[in-house]
Amino acid sequence: QVVLVESGGGLVQSGDSLRLSCAASGRTFNNYATGWFRQAPGKEREFVSGISWTGRQTYYADSVRGRFTISRDNAKNTVYLQMNSLKPGDTAVYSCAARTTAGVRTSSADYAYWGQGTQVTVSS
Repeated sequence: QVVLVESGGGLVQSGDSLRLSCAASGRTFNNYATGWFRQAPGKEREFVSGISWTGRQTYYADSVRGRFTISRDNAKNTVYLQMNSLKPGDTAVYSCAARTTAGVRTSSADYAYWGQGTQVTVSS
């Protein structure tokens, strides 16, 4: 069992930055690939970014590539999502998720553990 807790969301203006954190407790986190997903009101949940358990492979949705950076510190059981040049279209609830294998997947169905989410609101 892995418990995930996100933090770092907030209300910012267009062009600002935020860093989200996903802290894990429970089983050894460094054996899990981790992903960030987001869901805006009235829209489907979508994949944002993912990182392998070693941190060597990272993946990004086209909409955030070049603006967002995912990283992890397994010693701290934490995965980060650095979000720069935020746009109003990035407004959503951001959730981290973990899967019990090394590789990243872009489908939310492949992730067994989820955090409660953190709200990110970007004003224009």
